[in-house]
Amino acid sequence: MDNKKFEKISRALSDASRITILQEVRKKQECMYCAEITDMLDLTQPSVSHHLKQLVDADLLISEKEGRNIKYLLNQDVLAAYIDRLNELRK
Repeated sequence: MDNKKFEKISRALSDASRITILQEVRKKQECMYCAEITDMLDLTQPSVSHHLKQLVDADLLISEKEGRNIKYLLNQDVLAAYIDRLNELRK
């Protein structure tokens, strides 16, 4: 993982709402739809969409269109690579 990608992920993780979204998607273990995420957070739909876009742009979430809905899945590979990079900083 290069520095630019590492920085993008770090910025995406710098917001409590985005961390909450990742935690909830992980708990669900399958996927979550935008409407579910909006219902879960005390935020407007445009705010939730903004947070989801940040997470997708950082490759932490994978978005898949399913008819008129979009479902979001946790990108385990990118998250693992980010954690590995953090562990490298500790050494």
